[in-house]
Amino acid sequence: MQKRTLGKSGLEVSALGFGCMNFAWAYGPPTDRQQAIKVIRAAHEHGVTFFDTAEVYGPFLSEELVGEALAPVRDSVVIATKFGFEVDFVTKERRGLNSQPDYIKRVAEGCLRRLRTDTIDLLYQHRVDPNVPIEDVAGAVKDLIQEGKVLHFGLSEAGGATIRRAHAVLPVTAVQNEYSVWTRDPEHEVLPTCEELGIGFVPWSPLGMGYLTGKITPSTTFDPVADLRASYKFPRFTPEARRVNWPVVELLQRVGQRKDATPGQVALAWLLAKKPWIVPIPGTTKLNHLEENLGALNVLLSAQDVREIEEGFARIQVQGARAPEALLKAHDIGANLGTNSVGGHGLSALRSQDRTLSRY
Repeated sequence: MQKRTLGKSGLEVSALGFGCMNFAWAYGPPTDRQQAIKVIRAAHEHGVTFFDTAEVYGPFLSEELVGEALAPVRDSVVIATKFGFEVDFVTKERRGLNSQPDYIKRVAEGCLRRLRTDTIDLLYQHRVDPNVPIEDVAGAVKDLIQEGKVLHFGLSEAGGATIRRAHAVLPVTAVQNEYSVWTRDPEHEVLPTCEELGIGFVPWSPLGMGYLTGKITPSTTFDPVADLRASYKFPRFTPEARRVNWPVVELLQRVGQRKDATPGQVALAWLLAKKPWIVPIPGTTKLNHLEENLGALNVLLSAQDVREIEEGFARIQVQGARAPEALLKAHDIGANLGTNSVGGHGLSALRSQDRTLSRY
């Protein structure tokens, strides 16, 4: 398995990670527990060392599955999880964002217990909390690092200004934002910020919620309750949008024909070819899809191949936003196309002393 280092942090992981959200929710009912454990362990047996989860996936279930599956090989893997949503520990009701320092520390204890570990390798803030200064968030994670409970700090769906503010308090190891051939939002500000500061980048949904594999067509049906593409009404997953956006898949198919690769493998190979500090985390609940995804590591794209994909995509008008408006509003300023945090402070609140200084 090829290895990559997330920025200047020294945190070495497999070139492809494994997203473990799908076992608990998102694209259908929760996966059978033993099947989920089998797939997670198979990923490790194939050389994957980087596993991604979050408290809110399930909630709690994804972390529990990852903890059980990886307990026998804990010393040979890197586990990343996330805080940031307030979840009732009894009813499991999600109550919005909460990155108050005391709450972060309380959540971390639960994550450690569910993951069956003494240390979280990489702890992300899942979404920027507009009510809590990012400096306070970074300070809370810094405390956890000093206590030996966390090794590295990350941010998710953060823009450039917030990344800079956090990094000034505690080095940010990785930023995890959505990024794929058909979702290019990080390119205008987040990726340049990561490159400048020496921060790794972890694309979530690198296969466009499955669309870039070519296996989702206008006639594909989704579970109206358990599949968020339908239940949350994602704009790119209406039958009409799936029909109009098919040229993106055809572009990947054309490149794939020359490389003896599937569209999904080309989509992952494109990300791997962009920067050596980018580590995609495709997720799946099926062994054959896991093996297909890992096959992307054998697809070597030349500069001409990458240029063909870039120029071809530039001629395609993608129909539909990458997420419903309510979810886009939860992303930081600068994380979405059409927003810019340069010269600002991002969505995160300013500390009282910083608000005073900003008046002068």
